[in-house]
Amino acid sequence: MLACLPAELPSHYAATQRRANASAKLVLRGIALNAVLAAVKFAGGIFGHTYALIADGAESMLDIFSSLLVWAGFRVAAKPPDADHPYGHGKAEPLAALAVAVFVFFMAGFVAVHAVHEIITPHEAPAWWTLVVLGGVIVIKMWFSRRMGVAGEEIGSTALGVEALHHYSDALTSAAAFVGISIALWGGKGWETADDWAALFACVLIAFNGVTMVGKALGDVMDSAAPTNFENEVRAIALSVAGVRALDKCRVRKSGLSHLVDIHVRVDGELTVREGHDIAHAVKDALIASVPHRVSDVAVHIEPAN
Repeated sequence: MLACLPAELPSHYAATQRRANASAKLVLRGIALNAVLAAVKFAGGIFGHTYALIADGAESMLDIFSSLLVWAGFRVAAKPPDADHPYGHGKAEPLAALAVAVFVFFMAGFVAVHAVHEIITPHEAPAWWTLVVLGGVIVIKMWFSRRMGVAGEEIGSTALGVEALHHYSDALTSAAAFVGISIALWGGKGWETADDWAALFACVLIAFNGVTMVGKALGDVMDSAAPTNFENEVRAIALSVAGVRALDKCRVRKSGLSHLVDIHVRVDGELTVREGHDIAHAVKDALIASVPHRVSDVAVHIEPAN
């Protein structure tokens, strides 16, 4: 007896899967980048006598773990719908983003505790060349954050947006360390702890970004309404379908890298059931075919217009 072959994945689900896989690859590049930068920061901090760089290196190591969570989230989100998850696995993406946001608060506390310890512990002034290391780190992190942020906007990914903020937070930590080390070198004896104070200040910036990350992730997890301009575009597409007289309700929510639409359409009340059914299918097909909108499923309810 031959085994049943799996049905071909619908094009809109296949497109979502491709976006998730592409996002996962970008996150893996970020993990590789953090691994390299962590090694550079640790070396610079140990040999350059600056805790700010060591703390920065520890943050990059923690970033690797949190990025692995995001990568896993994309891998799950790429799975097509099944019997247990008829709407797909898209929620894995914002859940991973939420986990990273919580992790950022832990990271801020970790760095803060060790920064305070270094402030009350006498140590040598940092080496001047650590500024060169930090300058390179800042440029690389800002560039990668921007790249990831643009990718997140293009595919509508909350997790990539949170990862972009995460890399931006890392750049802010390095920038604070740069300022602190500069003050320590300029001030001379008695100013050795300036870089530690800078690391402590960076924790405030990290925590602030964490609040922003939590807000973005919770919005998706709690099924917040899609932006008004997005809903208006959905309405315009539905109204352009032949046979549609008007619209009543239109609800749009984000599910991972795609959107789910629940829409009430008014048609001629004299139409047959089959004709109304055909219009409903036409509305659904039109919305799913609108590639920029990334709509993966549509529930259409037909109402008589007269």
